[in-house]
Amino acid sequence: MSVHKKLMQARILLQGIELTKSGHNKFAGYKYFELGDFLPSIQTIFNNIGLCGVVSYNTEYATLCITDTDDGTVIVITSPMAEANLKGTHPIQNLGAVETYQRRYLWMTAMEIVEHDILDASEPVKEQAKPAPKAAEPKPTPAPAPKAAPASQKMEGWEIKITAVDDNAWAEMVMEATKVALSATTCRADVQAIFQVNKPTFARLKAEYNSMYEELLEVFTKTKESFKE
Repeated sequence: MSVHKKLMQARILLQGIELTKSGHNKFAGYKYFELGDFLPSIQTIFNNIGLCGVVSYNTEYATLCITDTDDGTVIVITSPMAEANLKGTHPIQNLGAVETYQRRYLWMTAMEIVEHDILDASEPVKEQAKPAPKAAEPKPTPAPAPKAAPASQKMEGWEIKITAVDDNAWAEMVMEATKVALSATTCRADVQAIFQVNKPTFARLKAEYNSMYEELLEVFTKTKESFKE
């Protein structure tokens, strides 16, 4: 039996297993598969029919190599690497986020796992009515300028740069990278700096994935409120 026939057999066997989606985006109103929802079942099937899957990475591609353990024939599935370049946090956190997403997508591609399209679950952005112009009011006395942040809290240190070929992957990685950045903050000034320096990125997220943007705003609020004035 060739590796192609065994892989097709593995897909059919997996279809007979009732998988549960443990990932839940309550704002967009959809559930999604996490690695732990399907990978243990796949590994059991592969072991029983004589297949072995190994994931590897380089700077350009993530690769899933599926080998027939009986005759050595191989199927290779690749995905272009995306970059999560989050300054101010440890590089291994960025790498871990990228590799987790890549493993999930590679296995879903190999096993033809289908889940709900995030675009179908997202609500369109509604245009808000413009308020009627108000009568001119006396200008308030300007508040004193805030004190400059210490060098360790400079805004440019919180810049988030995400490079992804797929738009859905880009949005999810922006969410993940921002949460990692917020977990590294030590005061309210840090939280504000993350939001200010990444305004263009968040503006795109709001325009294209409004529900995910609203979820991110809640994370910002909770993080800010966790610090005392």
